[in-house]
Amino acid sequence: MDRILFGDNQFFGINHMSEEKARQQSMRFADLAPIMETLRGARNAGVDVFMCTTHDRIAEVAEVVRDQPEEWAGFKFYPCMPYAHKYANAVTEYGYFDALKRFLPGGGLLDAAMRGGKALLTRDMESVATLLIDAEMKPFKGLETPIVFVQNVVTDLILGLGYFEAFKIFADHIQKRYNAEAGFITMNLPMLLPALDSVGIRNPIVCANVNKIGFRMSGGIDAYRRATQEWPARVIAMSVLASGAIPPAEAIEWVVNEPYVRSILFGASSERNIRSTVDLIHRFDGERMPA
Repeated sequence: MDRILFGDNQFFGINHMSEEKARQQSMRFADLAPIMETLRGARNAGVDVFMCTTHDRIAEVAEVVRDQPEEWAGFKFYPCMPYAHKYANAVTEYGYFDALKRFLPGGGLLDAAMRGGKALLTRDMESVATLLIDAEMKPFKGLETPIVFVQNVVTDLILGLGYFEAFKIFADHIQKRYNAEAGFITMNLPMLLPALDSVGIRNPIVCANVNKIGFRMSGGIDAYRRATQEWPARVIAMSVLASGAIPPAEAIEWVVNEPYVRSILFGASSERNIRSTVDLIHRFDGERMPA
């Protein structure tokens, strides 16, 4: 896993502290060109991993990367699925069955349709799940996707339902069909780690909020430390700045010293801000390392 990952929240007007900033970002990135410019800025700063939703706009990004292999050599996507609004909007507009048809993968369409039909008739949730995973992965065909994530809205729903076997179904399918590792985004890391362990998923890749003030960290900082000591995991820290509540240098100096944090995920709207964050991570990583 790379140490530094670039996220996509800023491209879709997501900011947990400021609605005005979110609105401004949504307007700025309404077109594809500024998104690609920002991703080039991330690459210039040495960041080669884009952790992203399966939003329709990301499919356009993937198409650009696929069509320009020389420029984007070594660039990796970490898809995060599902993009819930996409399904909700499709169901509202087309109904359940027609919405499902719209998301069938283009390759192996007949096989997918048969699997989907069987699943609907027998309520075989594993078949439904793998069908939709394949649909979500379609835009990334031919691209590097070494890790594929379940979004927190689904991860935490599964936790609440207690259907932990679903995590194993996802992990097995991602490994078998895409030769990739499964990752899980959550708002409740202390609850997720023992659940994954219970279905045989050891040393999992988990993305969760990790920051100095415990912003959106279920159970608090100490609970995260205890959980990762008992159930080791490769943790990706997101919301490190707590949506701007913590000064960058203070936030990053703290998070790089959390022993369970393997990678740091952040978003930014300009190459200058990207470079600033990357430089801070390298600086404090360097101070942490023994001479």
